[in-house]
Amino acid sequence: MAALVAELLFDLVRSLIGSWLREAAVAVCAWLDTKIHGRAARFVVGGLVGIAAYFLIPVIAGLLGL
Repeated sequence: MAALVAELLFDLVRSLIGSWLREAAVAVCAWLDTKIHGRAARFVVGGLVGIAAYFLIPVIAGLLGL
């Protein structure tokens, strides 16, 4: 019974943290969109953010056990 409750608790925490991270990423991208003017600059910053996400998403997913 304790293992079942622990598994449900871990799933709840995992989903909450995942949604918070998603909301934070959307907020940061919306803020960054207002700060960058110009198509080339947006392309460069978008590429850098994409490269960072490529490496950070597996790390975060591994820490959350997803």
